[in-house]
Amino acid sequence: MKVNPRQWSCYVILILTGLLVSACGAGRSLLSSGQGENDRAPFTQVTPSRTPFQPSSPTDLPISPSQPFRIESQPLPDPVLETQAAPVLVQPEVPLRTPGIYLANYLPEAIQQALVLPAGYQFSSDRNEALLYFEVGQQNPVSRWIYALVAPFPTIPEGVSFSELRGVWQGASSSSFPDAPLLMDPQTYAVFEAAWGPSAANAVKFLPADDLVAHAWDSRPSWGIIPFEDIEPRWKVLEVDGASPIRKGFDPDSYPLVVSFSINSVFEAGTTLTAEILNLSPDIPKSNRVEGKMTTLAMTGVTALVRCTAFYMEQRGITYPGQDVRELLRDADITHISNEIPFVQGCPFPSCFQEGLVFCSDPKYMELLIDIGTDIIELTGDHFADWGSEAMLYTLDLYREHGLPYYGGGIDWDEGSRPVILEHNGNRLAFIGCNGKGGWYATARADNPGAVSCDFESMHAEISHLRAEGYLPIATFQHFEYYTYLPQPNMQVDFRGMAEAGAVIVSGSQAHQPHGMEITGDSFLHYGLGNLFFDQFGYCPDRACDDAFIDRHVFYDGRYIATELVPIKFVDWARPRPMTAEEREQFLQIIFAASGW
Repeated sequence: MKVNPRQWSCYVILILTGLLVSACGAGRSLLSSGQGENDRAPFTQVTPSRTPFQPSSPTDLPISPSQPFRIESQPLPDPVLETQAAPVLVQPEVPLRTPGIYLANYLPEAIQQALVLPAGYQFSSDRNEALLYFEVGQQNPVSRWIYALVAPFPTIPEGVSFSELRGVWQGASSSSFPDAPLLMDPQTYAVFEAAWGPSAANAVKFLPADDLVAHAWDSRPSWGIIPFEDIEPRWKVLEVDGASPIRKGFDPDSYPLVVSFSINSVFEAGTTLTAEILNLSPDIPKSNRVEGKMTTLAMTGVTALVRCTAFYMEQRGITYPGQDVRELLRDADITHISNEIPFVQGCPFPSCFQEGLVFCSDPKYMELLIDIGTDIIELTGDHFADWGSEAMLYTLDLYREHGLPYYGGGIDWDEGSRPVILEHNGNRLAFIGCNGKGGWYATARADNPGAVSCDFESMHAEISHLRAEGYLPIATFQHFEYYTYLPQPNMQVDFRGMAEAGAVIVSGSQAHQPHGMEITGDSFLHYGLGNLFFDQFGYCPDRACDDAFIDRHVFYDGRYIATELVPIKFVDWARPRPMTAEEREQFLQIIFAASGW
C-alpha cells in the first residue's frame, strides 16, 4: 500500500521533534474526515460444414461485500507513535484503520465483478469511513453505462424528447405515454436517483428486471428504462432527442441516458490511492456498449427489375428506384436483397404493358443493386428460372463477379440448399432459404440450377445445428402469395417451424402486400415485407401494395437483440420512400392489428 505523503511526513517530524500528539492526531484526522464528490465494415464469408413489488427505499439494495472482490493479501498495521516521558516509537494496541473503498450498491454487476482491490484495502459498507468512493459521478470517471428508453414492440411513437422524459421523472404527464409510469428495476432507479435526484411520487414503478417486459406488454401503453445489455426483441428501443443506442454511429456524448461511474477519494483528484485501484483493475469495462460488437442487417422484400420499374430506370437512370432509400440500405452492415429475376444478355427493352409473366433484367441493372449496398442475394424467387438454365448460370456468374454471396438457389440443389455465413464484428449470421411453392418455381436439382424447394426436415436439422454451433440463423421464404395483411395458417405453421428449430429471424420475401408479424421466444417472424422494387403501384385493393417494410435487425455480442421497422411507400411504379410520421402511424396501426397486437 502506498501511504499518503502527509502521513509519512508526520512520522518524520514527530521523530525529530517529539511533537507526537498534535502532529499525528492531525494527520489521522485528515485521513478520516474528507468527502468525495458525488463505413460500413466488410464481412467475411465462411462455408460452414420477480413478482412486482414496491421497495420502501430502492437504494437500500442488499450486497455482499465479499462477492465482487479478491483481496490480494492481509492488511499490514500502520506504525503509531505514543507519548511517554521521552518520545519513542511503540507498537499500538489497536492498529490504524485499514484503507477502505465504498462501493455504491447500485453499481452494475459487470463492474463489481471486475474490480480487484490492492493489497491492504478492504470493502467499506460505511461511506463516511472510506477513503475511496465508487459511485455515480462526473469526476474521475471509470466507466460510462448506456441505458435505453424502451416500450413494448408494438408501440407507435418513435421516441420522446429528453425534456419530456425529465418532466415525467419530476411529476409531469407524457403526451406520448399518458398516465404511464416509467418501469424499471430498483437498481436502475437507484442509478438515476443518484444522477437526477429522487423522482416524483408515482412517476416510477419498480419491478424485478426479469418481470419488466412481460408486465410492459400486459400494461400497454407502457415504457421504461433498462440497461443496454437488457435489450431483447420484445422491446422497442425509443429515441431520446432523436438518438438511439441500437443505431450505428451512436454518440454517447450527446445521448441523455448515459451515466458515469467514478472513483473519488477524500484526497485531491489524481492521488495514488485512486491510481492504485485503476491500475490493478484494468478489466473494469469502460462501457456496456461497444460499437465494435454490433451488426445491423437490412432485410427487404420483393425485388423484380422488370416492366414499369425497368422502364423508369431506362428513362430516369438505373439507380432511380433507390434514390430515397439508398442511404438507409447502405448504412446497414449487411443488406439483403431478394432478386427474383435472372439477368439476360439481350433482354428485350422493358414495357409497362408487357404481356405474360416471363421476366428478365438487363445486366446493366446490376448497377442499382451495387449502388444500394447489396451484400447478399436471396434466390428463392418464383421467376429465377424464367429464361432457363443458361440465364440462371449467367446470373450466378454475375453475382460472383461482383463478390455477392447467394443462397436459396444456385448451380444445383447442393449449392442452393447450403447456408451462407456472413461474419461481422464477431456476429456470425447464417442465411438459409427455400421456395415453398415448389414445382416449376423451384428447379434446382442435382444437375440443374434454380431455386431450391423447401425440405423442412433437412432445413430444421441444419438450422438446429447452426444454432448449436453459435451461429444466428436467418431463414427466408418465397412462400405462397396472399393479398391480405393477415398471415395465413399455412404460413404460420412453416414460419413457426423455422423459429422452433432455432432461427432468430424468419422473413417472408414473397409478399407484394405486407403482412403482420410475430415474436415468439427470442425469434422475430415477419410473414411478408412487401415490395422493395416492383411495379405494383396502385395495383392492390386499397392501394395496399403501395406500402412495405425494410426491417433493420440488430445483433450484439453474438445475440439478436432488436428490430426496427422502417415503413416505405411508393411514389410511382419504381421508387419507394420512407413514410411520413402520419403515414407511418396509420400503417403500423393496420399491421399491428393484423399481428394480433
